[in-house]
Amino acid sequence: MKYLLDTHVVLWLAENSPLLTDKAKTAILDEHAEKYVSIVSAWEVAIKLGTRKLHLDGGLPEFFRMIDENGFITLSVEKEYLRLISHLPDFHKDPFDRLLVATAITEGMTLITIDNNIHRYEAVCLW
Repeated sequence: MKYLLDTHVVLWLAENSPLLTDKAKTAILDEHAEKYVSIVSAWEVAIKLGTRKLHLDGGLPEFFRMIDENGFITLSVEKEYLRLISHLPDFHKDPFDRLLVATAITEGMTLITIDNNIHRYEAVCLW
């Protein structure tokens, strides 16, 4: 199984948040599953840190440390993801989330997210 983690999932996992469901935790802790984080999530974190909408001790280097420490694989943005975005239904306005949806669909991944707007897309989601 291949999982793509939404940005908030990585952050919540790092702080052991009770907002993470048991189902999400089980998937993330499955040592046989491949877990991915898009570089788009790092971009989102960088922007939110810069605008002070997010506080993260250690800043962006801490976000990358969390990814590496948990054995998550970082995905780059590919042309195929961008091509798909223009064809996605307009369920979600957030460009970061739209790119995560396109990535999950293109790569055949299950997207782990709480975001109900994302669950409206054809991407397979888990929460």
